[in-house]
Amino acid sequence: MSEKSPAPFQFSEKDVRIENRETLFKGFFQMDRLRLSHIRFAGGYTEVFDRELFVRGDATCVLPYDPQRDEVVLLEQFRPGALWRDQSPWLLELVAGMNEPGETPEDVAHREAEEEAGLEFRQLEKICSYLVSPGGTTEMVSLYCGHVSTEGAGGLYGIEAEHEDIRAHVMAADEALRMIADGRINNAAAIIALQWLTIQRSRLREEWV
Repeated sequence: MSEKSPAPFQFSEKDVRIENRETLFKGFFQMDRLRLSHIRFAGGYTEVFDRELFVRGDATCVLPYDPQRDEVVLLEQFRPGALWRDQSPWLLELVAGMNEPGETPEDVAHREAEEEAGLEFRQLEKICSYLVSPGGTTEMVSLYCGHVSTEGAGGLYGIEAEHEDIRAHVMAADEALRMIADGRINNAAAIIALQWLTIQRSRLREEWV
């Protein structure tokens, strides 16, 4: 019989030894190189090794949902990270923005809703916080669903000085879910939020209407 494994999360940040941290590039984003070692499950420490780390601030993403009309608002905009794939680099995404110093995620949600979609959230419900790709970047996303009215919603938005060019689309929640199933929506925040909505939809339609 194999020995029972210990519970997860036995280690902490204290079990990582940072030998050196060097900034390789700093522009709109930052790239650092870490030289480090960490404790091993079997005991002892790893050899010292290098890892590049994409240092990016935390962000907030919100799925605007109208429970009375059972509609969502999704934003279409160009994303260079989707170039050179078998798809359009214009993606359907959530309301989203980077967290600025002194702002709470809720502050960001309300600011970006106005700037990116001309929307006002009546209330926000936290879905989760998640690390985007912790093998290589520091970014943490705070994810919400926001209560809106989609009456009169949609259109063109964005701050020109920030090179934003955004079209807000109003669509039935069922149509957005079909877009996940057929791959037209393939970014993590939108997928997580819309799948959460499938679970919480009935409750929100009772509590928010």
